[in-house]
Amino acid sequence: MSFRLKLAQSSGALSGVDERLTWLETQLQTHAHDCDLMLLPEGFSCGFHIPDQIANVAEPMDGETAQKTATLAQKHNTAILYGYAERVDDTIYNSAQCIDARGNSIANHRKLMLPPGFEQEHYTAGKTATIFDFMGIKCGILICYDIEFPENTRHLADHGVQCVLAPTALGIDWGVVSERTAPARAFENGIYMAYANSCGTENGATYFGGSCIVGPNGQDIARAVQEPVVLSATIDETTVTTAQTRLPYLTVRKTLPWM
Repeated sequence: MSFRLKLAQSSGALSGVDERLTWLETQLQTHAHDCDLMLLPEGFSCGFHIPDQIANVAEPMDGETAQKTATLAQKHNTAILYGYAERVDDTIYNSAQCIDARGNSIANHRKLMLPPGFEQEHYTAGKTATIFDFMGIKCGILICYDIEFPENTRHLADHGVQCVLAPTALGIDWGVVSERTAPARAFENGIYMAYANSCGTENGATYFGGSCIVGPNGQDIARAVQEPVVLSATIDETTVTTAQTRLPYLTVRKTLPWM
């Protein structure tokens, strides 16, 4: 089993939902012909570094932005996974939703770990792992800070996840997460890690860029620098099997006396 992944690193300077969805459609017009799933950054639909606007832009998971994204997914026959601010009554989550090529929501993840700063003030942390099947590949979603805790990726891998899809909003001072942590999470679990960041600036915040797709051997398949770009990779279950057979970390660790 396999699927064709595209990862779109977008500019933080995009303003508002309409401009962001217009940019997305432009990318889909060019890239959707050989794409099964398009992965976008954390907070893609509304912006991320917008603490004063979060309450105003937050929407239900089936809100207007989701409906417009579903229309794009159907039009271009590709699934879309994007970050957004999710409202459930008076509670707001930092979420990422995957809408399939038929326009149906097939996964919705609420960020588990909220870093110090405005996210803790405006968002509520999620409580569950998010695992879903996509074209025969078991996928999991983590958002930004989530991957900086090895327990989260290991939990997904222990439940058979072969590819982690991780929208992020990584700041310029934290490049080590893109360059070191994301590849380590892939290598130590023998799975794919797709890490989708923004680039440029947004309301005074500068993003690192550095989006990447890392293979189960911990090596980069594709990596961005500091410009908007679309990366490509084929996510293939046999590569996962090969990596996990060669270095069976997931099974050997269970022989430790404290496991």
